[in-house]
Amino acid sequence: MKNILLIIQREYLTRVRKKSFIVMTILGPVLVGLMYAGIFWAAMSSINQKKIEILDQSELFHDKFKNSSSYIYEYKKGDIDSLKNALKQSGADALVYIPAHIFENPGSVKIYSEKGVSLELQGRIEEEIENEIENIKLTQAGITRSTLESAKVKVSAETISLKAGEEKKSSATAASIIGGISAFLIYMAVFIYGAQVMRSITEEKTSRIVEVLISSVKPFQLMIGKIVGVALVGLTQFGLWIILTAAITSFGGKLMTNRVKAVPESLTMQMGNLPPEAKDALQNQSTGADAIIKVMDAISTLPVGTIILCFILYFIGGYLLYSSLFGAVGSAVDSETDTQQFMLPITIPIIASFAIAQIVIRDPYSPLAVWASMIPFTSPIIMMVRIPFGVPAWQIVLSVTLLIGGFIFTTWLASRIYRVGILMYGKKITWKELGKWLFYKT
Repeated sequence: MKNILLIIQREYLTRVRKKSFIVMTILGPVLVGLMYAGIFWAAMSSINQKKIEILDQSELFHDKFKNSSSYIYEYKKGDIDSLKNALKQSGADALVYIPAHIFENPGSVKIYSEKGVSLELQGRIEEEIENEIENIKLTQAGITRSTLESAKVKVSAETISLKAGEEKKSSATAASIIGGISAFLIYMAVFIYGAQVMRSITEEKTSRIVEVLISSVKPFQLMIGKIVGVALVGLTQFGLWIILTAAITSFGGKLMTNRVKAVPESLTMQMGNLPPEAKDALQNQSTGADAIIKVMDAISTLPVGTIILCFILYFIGGYLLYSSLFGAVGSAVDSETDTQQFMLPITIPIIASFAIAQIVIRDPYSPLAVWASMIPFTSPIIMMVRIPFGVPAWQIVLSVTLLIGGFIFTTWLASRIYRVGILMYGKKITWKELGKWLFYKT
């Protein structure tokens, strides 16, 4: 046990003292936020105003296409062939041809472009034409668009969870989001930190350092020490990320909440003397802020304590189960390039469980969801998707118990490979050879 603790200490301190670990742990949440902000800014700044020419032979759509910050519409007269030939010289990005029989044949619209037509432009043109044809048909039937719009009703249902005779607010949207994020974090952690174990073992094997190490400790102790040491590194990093993210979110949330509370009180007084553009801006500000408050309220309806506790348990359990297999692969090969043939059987259950999670989100209580959350190879991801919706305690206990049993089995299996492979050099390993190692007597 003492040797294992020494190996854990060495693996942990070696990694957490690296400058790369410190920098990425502290700046990780900030860099992710900046990345998304940069992507958003680049997407917005790359939008150029496009000029669209329209030839409307039906004369039903005159002035129906409204100019915007993205599109300027210009109506043309003449024949389609001459306008197509002059499209490049006119500087227009596209030419929309609406034939005279558009009412009888809505699929006869054509969009010409030298550069190609984007899905956004095609969708916008089709939507405008569809709306106008609908307006004409409604008018012929004696119904106006305003009457139809006023008949529409938006229903917002409040979900209530009944447990032990008590009513408690719940949010399916918040549960889906939190469950998806938790599953994705475990999915990424298994790959990132499991690969670290495999890479560390491979490096020590190729550099022959392992020959010195196993003269003092048993191969099994060395493998367990590496797995647990890297697990502690992962927990440390994730814990710091959660704390930093929570601090940033809490600070930003308080600022937004204070700002929102001030808006409704003064909104009515300000609206009277403002131009239409300013009124729209204030209304949008209030609507967006209300949405943020609703999201925060929705999160508060979730079993946050249970989610955090189970995330830690399934993070550790899933990592230990898969990292032992990663470690076995690292001990069996002489270089990272040789690991590819053994990686597929390990990664298939992880990828499959992440794919199944997309189905489980829609129905977290289906037989597929229950069984997948019990199988050790899929339970870390599937159960974290289900827990925000509410899972019986006995299912969580059974799932964790099976996960521990799965870890013990994979660790035993990996140790049988590790004890032989760690000192095996210069030989291309096959699956048949790995099978023989499992039954070698010590």
